[in-house]
Amino acid sequence: MVEWRGRRQSRNVGFRSGGRRTAGLPIGKGGLSLGGLAIALVAALVFGIDPMTLLGGAGGPVSAPTPPRAADGTAVDSAADACGLSETNAFVCTMLGDTEAVWTAEFAEAGQDYPEPMLYFYDRVGQSGCGVAEAAVGPFYCPADQSIYIDTSFFDQLAQMGGPGDFAAAYVVAHEVGHHVQTVTGISDQVRRAQSATGQAQSNALQVRMELQADCYAGVFAHDNSQYLEAGDIEEAVAAANAIGDDTLQRKAQGRVVPDSFTHGTSQQRQSWFLRGYRSGQAADCDTFAE
Repeated sequence: MVEWRGRRQSRNVGFRSGGRRTAGLPIGKGGLSLGGLAIALVAALVFGIDPMTLLGGAGGPVSAPTPPRAADGTAVDSAADACGLSETNAFVCTMLGDTEAVWTAEFAEAGQDYPEPMLYFYDRVGQSGCGVAEAAVGPFYCPADQSIYIDTSFFDQLAQMGGPGDFAAAYVVAHEVGHHVQTVTGISDQVRRAQSATGQAQSNALQVRMELQADCYAGVFAHDNSQYLEAGDIEEAVAAANAIGDDTLQRKAQGRVVPDSFTHGTSQQRQSWFLRGYRSGQAADCDTFAE
C-alpha cells in the first residue's frame, strides 16, 4: 500500500451534483463498435465512454441526486469536505496533490507555469463542462473546463476487473491528469485536427497514441513519487493497465479482438508505456507519436 496519509491534499477539488444529459466530448470517447447493452456498460466503466453513445442514442433527462453531506449533516461545499467524504476521496485528493507537485516541477524546467486542473467527485450523476457525468461513464477528463470527474465507485469496479489496490487508483488519477497535460500543451488540439482529416481507423490509431502517452505520463508521476511506494505498488498499476487494454476488454466482452477499433491500446502497450515513464521519469520519453 502506497504511503499517503498525512501528506498534502490538493485544494483543487469539489463536488458536482447532477443535471440533464447534454452532448459532451470527454477525452476517452472512442468508437469501440462493441454493440449490446452489457458490452457497452463494460466499456463505459473502464474507458470513460457514455454508454448511450455506444448504443447510438442521445439519452433522456437524468435527475439530479441529493448532494452528499458530511457526518455532521452539513452540505459538502469545500475541498476539505469533498476530500473528507471517504478514505477513497482522501486518497484521491492526496494523489492529485502529488501530480500537482510533479507537473509544476516539469513545467518549471521549461520556464512555464503549470495550470492545475480541478477534480470533481460526484455521486452517481453529476454535471461537467462536457455534459452529464454518470457512474457508468467512469473517470474522465473534460477539456472544456479542464477538469477531472470521478465517481469513486469506479475503483470497486476496477478491482473486480483485475486492477485492485490503492496504487491502481493512483494510476487512474495520474492518467487523467496526463490528459490535462496534453490539453494545456496543445497536444490534444493537434491530435483532434489530425483526426478530423482522416478516416476512422486512422483516427482510432491517433487516439491510441494519446492514451498511451497519458499512461506514460502516469509512469513519470510514479517515478517522481517512488519514495512513497511500497512493495507491490507498481505491480498494482501494471495490473490495472493490463485489465483495461482494448484487446483484453474486447476478448472478454465479445470473444474476439478488432484492432482497428482500438482507442486505448493493448494491455501490453499500456503496461509498456507506463513502465517506460516510470523507469525514465522523463516526460520527453513519452512521445508516443514519434514511434
